[in-house]
Amino acid sequence: MADKTTLQYTAEHEWVLVDGDTATVGITAYAADKLGDVVFVDLPAVGTEVEGGVVVGEIESTKSVGELFAPIDGTVAEINDAVVDSPELVNSDPFGDGWLIKVTFTELPALLSYDEYSAIVGE
Repeated sequence: MADKTTLQYTAEHEWVLVDGDTATVGITAYAADKLGDVVFVDLPAVGTEVEGGVVVGEIESTKSVGELFAPIDGTVAEINDAVVDSPELVNSDPFGDGWLIKVTFTELPALLSYDEYSAIVGE
């Protein structure tokens, strides 16, 4: 499980873990809780070019369908096949085994700190 205080966040409830020129992306526990029990995850294919702020996937739950936004411009380097096979990982471990995609990038945009994100969601 990633240390939530060292991650970066978006206002659309994604978290970002930067390692060199690769960003691991998932949705926050807040988003997973609001979605309810996740039953299906649709992720972009490896090699897909993504643009920050644009929808790149869907997360379906028993209550609704949520959109996955790319937090950065780049190329999808990896998807989490475990989440595709077992979508409930998004609920049970959103900051660990429930990660969604890894994106290689050249420039990191301004993202929110843990404290800034916590202020948005009231945690």
